[in-house]
Amino acid sequence: MKSEEIQKKILQYLKDLDWPSTTGDVARSVKVSWNTAELNLVKLQMLGRVKFKRVGRQNQWWTNKGYKENME
Repeated sequence: MKSEEIQKKILQYLKDLDWPSTTGDVARSVKVSWNTAELNLVKLQMLGRVKFKRVGRQNQWWTNKGYKENME
């Protein structure tokens, strides 16, 4: 699966949620390894499409509000 496809699936998954998701949850939903999910989430963060916060030992991700509104 290409990086662009993975990122599109990640964005769709996060868009459908009402709360932040961990890297592991994203990886399982998109059916990629944890490392692949993390790499693509970081790329999406650099593009301003998702936001990130470290909570305890978890990386939590959610769509950037402005980007989410533009997707609809």
